[in-house]
Amino acid sequence: MTLFSPPGDGPFPVAVINHGKAAGDPRWQARARYTVSARALVERGFLVVLPMRQGFSKSTGTYMGVGCNVESNGRTQAEDVAAVLDYVATLPEADTARTIVLGQSHGGLTTLAFGALDQPGVLGVVNFAGGLRNSDCVAWEGGLARAFAAYGRETRVPSLWFYGDNDSYWSRPTWEAMHAAYVGAGGRASMVAFGTFAPGDAHGMFNSRAGLPIWLPEFERFAAGLGLPSAKKTAAAVK
Repeated sequence: MTLFSPPGDGPFPVAVINHGKAAGDPRWQARARYTVSARALVERGFLVVLPMRQGFSKSTGTYMGVGCNVESNGRTQAEDVAAVLDYVATLPEADTARTIVLGQSHGGLTTLAFGALDQPGVLGVVNFAGGLRNSDCVAWEGGLARAFAAYGRETRVPSLWFYGDNDSYWSRPTWEAMHAAYVGAGGRASMVAFGTFAPGDAHGMFNSRAGLPIWLPEFERFAAGLGLPSAKKTAAAVK
């Protein structure tokens, strides 16, 4: 787990960032940093927590892929996030009663599954291009939508979603179906469909400097509505 902290002793509200999944063996995946996005969150007063889930990078344990069952995959990953927050609650600099959870790609799926756990202190979740592409599985897009419906049925906190048209993982009909399934099942999800991401693949918008003008103002409004920090507080470097 990597921590990025604002200056001072805190306690600070907590922002967890859940990483994606690269192709191949998860143990060879690089440790997630998301330094562009982490810096923006630290500047707004958040203690940023970046865990590597079981079986990823140098983390212990084994990645549980659960075959073509996307819903179970997300729920298994969410258990790791819950364990991380249990640990973070022991840190004097962390105010886990004011927590927001974000995730990109596979981390977005994990984040939405985590929202269904109704973890105390978690006020909202943010999904950046979330999902899991199981193109070897029959009708995998439908399975993805059904997984999101299951999460939406159980989630009480609001969510904010970001998807672009030139995403190399998801077509627009795929993410529109996921959103419709989530909302149709009772989940609260504000969608930011930002169109074509001019610098390149929309799947990587979250940690791109060019992506900051897209997601950060929307995040600030969402966070303010939850009573969390939104305005920039410091320009200090993350540590």
